[in-house]
Amino acid sequence: QRVMIAMALACDPDLIIADEATTALDVMVQAQILTLLQDLVSQRNAGLIMISHDLSVLADVCDRTMVMYAGKVVETGDATSLFDAPRHPYSDALGAAFPVIGDPAARNNPRGLAGDPPVPGQIPSGCSFHPRCPVARPECAEQEPELLEVAVLGESGAAELEDAGGPRLSACLVAQSGESIRFTRTPASEMPQEGAR
Repeated sequence: QRVMIAMALACDPDLIIADEATTALDVMVQAQILTLLQDLVSQRNAGLIMISHDLSVLADVCDRTMVMYAGKVVETGDATSLFDAPRHPYSDALGAAFPVIGDPAARNNPRGLAGDPPVPGQIPSGCSFHPRCPVARPECAEQEPELLEVAVLGESGAAELEDAGGPRLSACLVAQSGESIRFTRTPASEMPQEGAR
């Protein structure tokens, strides 16, 4: 990974695209690679796009996060708040895929998604996630949701249209309806210290 990063930086790029740069690395090496990338981006004043299935890595490294499903963007927002309070069921499923340290129930009962991802070229009508979605409604099978701004519940309990990193966008009809979506995962900010992800 370090050699690949060195080769990429030899061209003095303005933008670095790191595609699964930490996949299959142990935690210590992963942390070293992420620190190296952050330092290099800062020193060179370059942009960084990280592609990863590991939302916890993105929450630590990125300012903003974009979640895609079946080739389409389903949610964007500030990386930390998107991880703590997802507004699309697929974003929640990605975050819930990581076990909670100190929670034996989570270890013995991992949470996943029902069904299989769509076959390329055979994407279902409407929202492509609706066959696997725990909050799907009949209209989700008929209407493809646009990526629209959604309210995020703030600390005061009031709905806020913008978080610290800019607008929060979701392609979920339920989130766009203004209804509160309650997922079963506990946000990191509400977890006891010993229960950190």
